[in-house]
Amino acid sequence: MRKTQPVYYNEQLKMWYVFRYEDVQHVLANIATFSSAGIQGDSYLESSMLRMDPPRHSRYRTLVSQAFTPRNIALLEPRITAIVGELLDTVAHTGHMDVIADLAYPLPAMVIMELFGIPAASRDYFKQLSAQFIEEAEDPSLTEFVSQHKLAALLHPLIEERRSKPTDDLISRLVAAEVDGEKLTTRDIQASCILMLVAGHETTTDLIGNAMFCFTERPEVMAELRASPELLPGALEEVLRYRPSVCGTYRITTVDASFGSTTIPAGQPLIAQLSSANHDETVFADPERFDIRRAPNRHFAFGRDVHFCLGAPLARLESKIALNLLLQRFPDLQRPPEILVQLKMGGAGFFQGTEHLPTTFTPQARSAT
Repeated sequence: MRKTQPVYYNEQLKMWYVFRYEDVQHVLANIATFSSAGIQGDSYLESSMLRMDPPRHSRYRTLVSQAFTPRNIALLEPRITAIVGELLDTVAHTGHMDVIADLAYPLPAMVIMELFGIPAASRDYFKQLSAQFIEEAEDPSLTEFVSQHKLAALLHPLIEERRSKPTDDLISRLVAAEVDGEKLTTRDIQASCILMLVAGHETTTDLIGNAMFCFTERPEVMAELRASPELLPGALEEVLRYRPSVCGTYRITTVDASFGSTTIPAGQPLIAQLSSANHDETVFADPERFDIRRAPNRHFAFGRDVHFCLGAPLARLESKIALNLLLQRFPDLQRPPEILVQLKMGGAGFFQGTEHLPTTFTPQARSAT
């Protein structure tokens, strides 16, 4: 598509797509022409930062970022390490695990719910609603997501409780956040939490799964990462480029927008195809080669500019800890060659990952404790 139809109109989805790195970068950088603001209605997702333009987006991001500082994220490392250890302990004696079901799916859900201070009794239901939301969001035929209203209803009493009895959790920080006398409303906090719960959960699950998909295809890479764990951050950046969790980002043209000889009229929905830009031959040397030492690596996996993903540091931290402990704990881990594992992609083409990723390793004796 980059070579033959770099600007393409999908008749079935009634959506424009751009595929080249230069064009994707242009879309992400020019917020006045390519708006993130969706159709404002009763959708919590549409009223979140994801669907805002500056200056409103800037004010909200400043408020939410007060609860998502690098210091707060760094403090999570011991707890994330402990959670990963517990998840691996559960399967170590069996000699096999599904990287998705046993690690990549439960880890980010457990972390984000502990961050929110969600009671343990409600966490299974939150995880269920989060998964339902992703399914609904990836179905182009749906215009209403039932799950988001159920999530909002569950969050409401927690938010009200934090107003009178604040604790050291993310919801309390969102309640307390203030810039120039402005604070977040209950609906603002609900929308922010739903965005972080759903986006943070799905993308980190897919990042861990996509990483192991890439690594198990290349045993020499796994051996190298075990011997030199300091290479893992760079390897994760290459996973984000090579098989990103988020393949595209949505915009609406505010005026007629020209790309070469093609003009997209004002008011048209557009997808900037991040995954294609990440493989653009004019930017990345030998882009179909998976290179854990690739530098520079200016991928678009977390967006760019004002909409750069606020949760990127947490996703990177969770993935680095999970993958390092997994590789070190099971030195002969491999993907059974007789089992075919395929990447999945939703109907709208936003998320990319695997539903299951079975692996085997030498069983380990149960701990005496």
